[in-house]
Amino acid sequence: MKRGFYTIMSAQFFSSLADNALFVAAVQLLRTGGAPEWQQAALVPMFALFYVVLAPFVGAFADAFPKGKVMLISNSIKVAGCLLMLFGTHPLMAYAIVGLGAAAYSPAKYGILTELLPSSQLVKANGWIEGLTISSIILGVLIGGQLVSPIVSGKLLAFDFPLITTSIDTPPEAAITVLIFVYLLAAWFNTRIPLTGVPMRALPRNLVTLLPDFWHCNTRLWRDRLGQISLATTTLFWGVSGNLRYIVLAWAAAALGYSVTQASTLVGVVAIGTAVGAVAASLRMRLDQATNVMPLGIGMGLLVILLNFIDNVWMAAPFLVLLGGLGGFLVVPMNALLQHRGHNLMGAGRSIAVQNFNEQACILGLGGFYALSTGMGLSAFGAITVFGVVVAGFMWIIKRWHERNCRDHAEELENLMEIARSDNMHG
Repeated sequence: MKRGFYTIMSAQFFSSLADNALFVAAVQLLRTGGAPEWQQAALVPMFALFYVVLAPFVGAFADAFPKGKVMLISNSIKVAGCLLMLFGTHPLMAYAIVGLGAAAYSPAKYGILTELLPSSQLVKANGWIEGLTISSIILGVLIGGQLVSPIVSGKLLAFDFPLITTSIDTPPEAAITVLIFVYLLAAWFNTRIPLTGVPMRALPRNLVTLLPDFWHCNTRLWRDRLGQISLATTTLFWGVSGNLRYIVLAWAAAALGYSVTQASTLVGVVAIGTAVGAVAASLRMRLDQATNVMPLGIGMGLLVILLNFIDNVWMAAPFLVLLGGLGGFLVVPMNALLQHRGHNLMGAGRSIAVQNFNEQACILGLGGFYALSTGMGLSAFGAITVFGVVVAGFMWIIKRWHERNCRDHAEELENLMEIARSDNMHG
């Protein structure tokens, strides 16, 4: 790997770590404020909101400037969201601003991989960056849980700065203050990301013209015989995984009686499995083998349903590791295949923006459904059953879709696979 790749990984690690720790702190902030359950569940779709709304623009923005600079601006927006949360803005609104920063960050984070590395290293690079991202999720939720715990928050709140009076007087507020400095560390790494030498694509004077361009890119990727399958798979995976993060917190509270601090460790356990699966996929899978992993998605959905029958942590921990491992092994090759097709069809930034739009729209839709259902009385156990059925059912449909493509468009698919095999060998 080129040296700049490790700088990108470092920047991504700290930014993602802060994102996930902030989620735990925001949940605790709402709970201590007496917010209803549906508002806590709504944190996930609120984070996804700007991914969907700004999808036509963030890809073009990422392609118009050096991606290290785009990532720096994005982290600054996240810091602004944290400050708003600290100084009185409703946590849902402030968390949406952090989501705005994340929406701008993502096309640059993934798009720079295709600029910096050859196609033959894309699966490996995705495996390592996804593995590191999952590691940051593990540490993020664990650190977030510890920062809002009575012991750690008590020490943080005991700090007394001479001549400075702050309004930070609760555990989640102290946690958010610490996380601002983590975002600033990520921003420092952003300044060290090298220029790739890839020509920039200027933004149009009239940004409205980006709407038909984005729609054309979205349509083009959905019509591509390999792009549509990889896009459908990653969309479903991240739609469910994004909401599963909160569902595990809710399930741990209902089934095990866990606090936010205790339940955050179980979210980290899922992430451990995902990291192992991601790294394993990066070592064993090639770009042209990506579609072979689709049956794992069906298995993952069925395993989610079985979570309802677990009532102790000793059974839950290995089960959640297995669940995460299947997801990690599924998403890495599919994500690499999607990036490969998107880069060939329309350019890195635009293809990642299309991917984010579909994935975050799925998170927004499923998260909105879960928050609404929670407001109407649906239990965590019922939500887990619904999500498991959705994953298994839709993955079965996607698998049948690909099988039909193999029958009806065999020559076209073979040509696309040959391009993938060629790029994998000679990129």
